Amino acid sequence: MGKKVALTGNEAAAHAIRQINPDVIAAFPITPSTPIPQAVAQFIADGEMDTELVTVESEHSAMSACIGAAAAGGRVMTATSANGYALMWEMLYIASGMRLPIVMAVVARALSAPLNIHGDHSDIMGGRDTGWIQIISENSQEAYDNLIQAVKIAENKDVMTPALVAQDGFNTSHTIEIWELEDDNKVKEFIGEYTPLFPLLDTDDPVTHGAWAPPNWYFEHKINQLKGLLNSKEVVEKVGKEFGEVFGRHYGLYEDYKLDDAEYVIVAAGSVCGTTKDVVDNLRENGVKAGLLKIRLFRPFPYRELAEALQSAKAIAVLDRVSPAGAQGGPLFNEIRSALYDTQTRAPVINYTYGLGGRDTQPRHINSVFETLKKIVETGKVEKQFDCLNLRGEWR
Repeated sequence: MGKKVALTGNEAAAHAIRQINPDVIAAFPITPSTPIPQAVAQFIADGEMDTELVTVESEHSAMSACIGAAAAGGRVMTATSANGYALMWEMLYIASGMRLPIVMAVVARALSAPLNIHGDHSDIMGGRDTGWIQIISENSQEAYDNLIQAVKIAENKDVMTPALVAQDGFNTSHTIEIWELEDDNKVKEFIGEYTPLFPLLDTDDPVTHGAWAPPNWYFEHKINQLKGLLNSKEVVEKVGKEFGEVFGRHYGLYEDYKLDDAEYVIVAAGSVCGTTKDVVDNLRENGVKAGLLKIRLFRPFPYRELAEALQSAKAIAVLDRVSPAGAQGGPLFNEIRSALYDTQTRAPVINYTYGLGGRDTQPRHINSVFETLKKIVETGKVEKQFDCLNLRGEWR
């Protein structure tokens, strides 16, 4: 068992990075992730890390520096949010295309315009198809645990794919919670030493990174890259089990909360899951078979496993903390609905947009979702497939 501490989600991420002690961190400050590299800089100044901290002029440069350091053979990490994540856009594809196991802490935040510095999933959902492994945390403990696991996952020889670990801006990043900080040596032993497969600095075995791929080779390269990403699903499960054996907290692809016999189910990711668990507990005490399916691994999307977990549901609500942006519902809704298409269940699936720009989502709002699900089951009718939580006025 680790030491109980009362620290923020950003401090949890910073301590994970301190214990991982990567060779290089390249970062540029942006709210609400700035406290992560700031704390790391203090750890380095205090002699608690021997990491090379590269302070750059932009997030595009931060990811560029990470790519160079990782290609050279280093264990590399960074942190960012929102517009900074978006500015990395070009380089995110390059990092994954070059199969570089960079690990990034993302404090999820709304994208401009209008300018907003508060939490939602605009950034990570916008970059969901950049080829990165995406793991989403509910709280500070998970932000810490997931970063440690992400290193082993990304560096696995069958994966060799960059990974990001997200937590919600301000909801967890700036909120003090009690969580367990593990022993430095145990963490170091868990992640192990990094042995790069094809480092540029190995002059005895020269390689080329990021070469030109004409039409007769590009296709094969991208499919091979995809195999690494897909391989990570099994590795996520394996590492989550190993982590549980060492530290006592087990992780899988998702968390099923009172789901075995649940008839009314919410599917969600991030900090809203804590609120939803409280609501589920209260409903269960009153005889309502409510449940939660919490998404942990969003990319690669474990569609078979999630569809199987939802087979008992009579009605399902998917919560998306991002605008649908003209699609038929939000990203998570479309993934879940697609996953269920070839299964036996014909449970109606509805979609809610919530929490944009840091808008509060309270237990009463989650209760209203379950009330809607109960009404759908009772009447057999879906009045609104798409709706918003805690929005002033009608959305359309």
